[in-house]
Amino acid sequence: MSVWWWILVVLAAMAFSAVLTAFIVRRRDTRKVSFMMDALEDDELNFSFQEKSSLNRNLNRIRGIFERRNAVNEEASWSKLFRVMTHEIMNTVAPIASLSDALSKEENLDVKAGLETIAASSKDLIRFVESYRNFTQMSQPVRKAVMVDEMMERVLLLNKARIAEQGVSLTYTANSPDLLIYADEGQIVQIVNNLIKNAIQAGANAIRISANLNKEDQTVIYVTNNGQAIPLAKQEEIFVPFYTTKPNGTGIGLSLSKQIMVRHNGTLLLEQSDSKMTVFALVFR
Repeated sequence: MSVWWWILVVLAAMAFSAVLTAFIVRRRDTRKVSFMMDALEDDELNFSFQEKSSLNRNLNRIRGIFERRNAVNEEASWSKLFRVMTHEIMNTVAPIASLSDALSKEENLDVKAGLETIAASSKDLIRFVESYRNFTQMSQPVRKAVMVDEMMERVLLLNKARIAEQGVSLTYTANSPDLLIYADEGQIVQIVNNLIKNAIQAGANAIRISANLNKEDQTVIYVTNNGQAIPLAKQEEIFVPFYTTKPNGTGIGLSLSKQIMVRHNGTLLLEQSDSKMTVFALVFR
């Protein structure tokens, strides 16, 4: 066997080894990226890649970016929550304190009217505290396989009397056949019912529900209405707990709905709200 033949064998072996090594490294890197994406989707950032490679440094850098972003978002959310809670509590307590002080000093003050005002303010404060308790003590979802079509039939039946009374049309369309989600049916129905109620309160006379698969093969339920649009300046606030623009609203409907979707590893989005339509999307991952 000539020397050139041996050289070719060695070169072929080296090439095969290089290809095999590249394949193994690529497969390992792909698994790392997949692991990181799963962790990010579950909002779990307690991972770190220790090997000193360019990919690991970049993956750790991405994790750091998400950590900083989450910290900023969490701080902003808590700030909004405390601001709203402080506003609600002060608005309720201030009249109580003022009237109580006046009743103790003024002889000619209408005591009955003052006590009625104090009682009404106290009830408002109790209602607010009960809303907070309901929000913080939300039960964990009991998930099972649910056919979306059957669940939407239940939604239409539950809202039949309400929409007939208000003169509103409510329709459901499945753009993909036999859609199945793994969810707590009662909690998801609660979300859709709340969106229907909000749409009616916004003056909508047509509400459309549809369901399909998006490009990522995720099941999405859309609730669309033609009611009054949510002002652009308020669209970022609507999911903040206890934020409300309604005189008698508790401000927990949308925030509670979003928390339910988070506990289902999904999300609730406001996709559009303008003069044409308002669209909410329930995304199930």
